[in-house]
Amino acid sequence: MKNHKSTPPYFWKGRHADTLQYWHQKVRCVEDFNTEFTIDNQCIALLGYAVDEGVRRNQGRIGASLGPDGIKSVMGSMAYHLPQDIGIHDYGNIVLEDGDLEEMHALTKRTICQLLEKGYFPIILGGGHDLSFPHGSALMDHMQHSNLKLGVLNLDAHFDLRPLTNGMTHSGSPFLQLHKYATEKNIKLKYACMGIQSAANPKSLFELAKNHNVSWLTSDSCHLFHFDKTVDFLEEFLEEVDKVYLTIDLDGFSSAFAPGVSASSPMGFEPRFAFQVLEILAKSGKLVSMDVVEYNPNYDIDQITAKLAARCVEYTLRKIYE
Repeated sequence: MKNHKSTPPYFWKGRHADTLQYWHQKVRCVEDFNTEFTIDNQCIALLGYAVDEGVRRNQGRIGASLGPDGIKSVMGSMAYHLPQDIGIHDYGNIVLEDGDLEEMHALTKRTICQLLEKGYFPIILGGGHDLSFPHGSALMDHMQHSNLKLGVLNLDAHFDLRPLTNGMTHSGSPFLQLHKYATEKNIKLKYACMGIQSAANPKSLFELAKNHNVSWLTSDSCHLFHFDKTVDFLEEFLEEVDKVYLTIDLDGFSSAFAPGVSASSPMGFEPRFAFQVLEILAKSGKLVSMDVVEYNPNYDIDQITAKLAARCVEYTLRKIYE
């Protein structure tokens, strides 16, 4: 596959054990994307989106292209608590070699569509948040004949509803693009955000969000105190949609917990709040795909942001299978 690199098997490493105890023992690196597997139970597909051209276009800090490998490097040592009869396949990374971000979006969309057709639960590791356009549009294409409504829940400090720049996509535009795509394809879409920071979104974006029927909770409301407000928000969202695509932008967390991101802020939610949200989504039975984006190893401290990203994935999956 053009602009695709497989993950070497030795990349997944951790403590030795004679029985299945850790993720590195379970993950299978797939060199040939067309390899067919018999899926007796649900299979999880990991795919890296090693692209930060969208971040550069959006005037963010470069380095998110290193994010997928940075996250994978800490996942192998995680203790394994998922069912033994599911598969976890690492399909390597999509990489940008010539600056053509639009071509990468087309490739990423086709790849995710293939994963969905194979019956996988895709987990995409970014990379810039522009990933959400090919990821979300792939889900729409997969669902377009089902008459189901797709819900997109974004844990993020930003709406990412900005218009294209000189006609080009970027990390701040994916959800405006998804709204346009849904309209063109006549697909029902509900977009909701949690963690929105007023200082990071001008009034024009709040107005745009209202015009597109976006639901949101500001960062000031995203805490464990009065968590009933969050529960009400999520229940209303889940009641309105049939399937959910979860996207986690790590800059929604406070920089105290996630310094290694493209756009850090001392404000933001803490992991305990986010994990309560992840548990509700995981147990809803509607979650069909997820990604974690904007990890930038250049600004991380002792890999704590990478570990947070990995734990978001592990915790969500663990709660799905409980």
